[in-house]
Amino acid sequence: MNHQVREHDYSEDVHILEVEGREFILVGTAHISRESVDLVREVIEKERPDCVCLELDTQRYEALSHKKRWEALDLREVIRKKQLAALLMNLMLASYQKRLGGKLGVIPGSELLEAATAANELGIPISLCDRDIRVTLRRAWGALSIWKKSMLVSTFVASAFEDPELSEEELNRIKQKDVLSELMAELGEAMPALKTALIDERDGYLAQKIRDSSGERLVAVVGAGHVQGMIEAISANREIDLEEINTVPPVSQVWKWLGWGIPALILGSLATIGYTQGPEAAGDNAAFWFLANAVPCALGGLLAFAHPATVVAGFFAAPFTSLTPVVGAGYVTAFVQTWVRPPLVQEFQSVGDDMGSLRGWWHSRLLRIFLAFIFTTIGSLVGTWVGGSVIVANLF
Repeated sequence: MNHQVREHDYSEDVHILEVEGREFILVGTAHISRESVDLVREVIEKERPDCVCLELDTQRYEALSHKKRWEALDLREVIRKKQLAALLMNLMLASYQKRLGGKLGVIPGSELLEAATAANELGIPISLCDRDIRVTLRRAWGALSIWKKSMLVSTFVASAFEDPELSEEELNRIKQKDVLSELMAELGEAMPALKTALIDERDGYLAQKIRDSSGERLVAVVGAGHVQGMIEAISANREIDLEEINTVPPVSQVWKWLGWGIPALILGSLATIGYTQGPEAAGDNAAFWFLANAVPCALGGLLAFAHPATVVAGFFAAPFTSLTPVVGAGYVTAFVQTWVRPPLVQEFQSVGDDMGSLRGWWHSRLLRIFLAFIFTTIGSLVGTWVGGSVIVANLF
């Protein structure tokens, strides 16, 4: 291991490593700190590195640098690709971060945008070194058990309505954590798999991408929570397999069998009832299945104050989507709601504020799509278990 730490006159948030003839200047930031914004510009202007590396992926860089071009987002395409849940988690994280930054008058990610601006002014190349946020979230979600997923969801819900109090002096606490890990702090010990996906893997990913960037002297602007792990990874000068940690693991075969097994059990039970008890009994059970799924799903749509067309779509879709794992009733209702009541562009810009109040969730067309998705999905799940248990019981 051939590395050393160079002395410097910056704050303790700056770490300078010399490894194998190259110099890595790591600037640990709080994504909502005015001090961090000033610090990254100071370091870049003084050091004039060969490259500036940012803790951003392409998608997040475009959102920051183009002032969130939400008009380019096709929400219906997001729904078709079954990425609505991931988008909701991303928006909730952004909302929490925005409210933290709002206490100090700093737009989240300002220091990353400032680093990019300073680099462009000086003609220094920029390297985007973070993993796609969608991969990170899906790897984190896939690593959790059902129970821990429910704990995580409850944490997200609680954060949506939390009004965080923060002063400049309290930034020292937040600087020791990444924005994602700050939200998960109380669950960290109970969810080591979550920490692995959100922090540890990204430490290694960022370190490798920075090492792969061109130049002998590089400035890397990253969340302070990543600095220690990155120092260890860069100092070790060990190749990290990015492909391995940049893929989403396939769904477990257990879930695939369960996903098709439940519909097979229901249909098999109806067929058996028809054979042993007659067509009329089978018809009665089929009608019960239909209503057991349709009514709770429609009630979910009503609870979300969804468009009447959305409620009707959920009513007729749920009995059939419950018999296949390919598509859920929630995606059907979300698609219909998006079609008949498309969200306004300004609602994407104000979603962080809207998420902070109950009224905002029902007032915003955008958030009402998510409510329709959530409530009709819950209604369909209730209907599946109620309808399925009664039909299986009627076998005997």
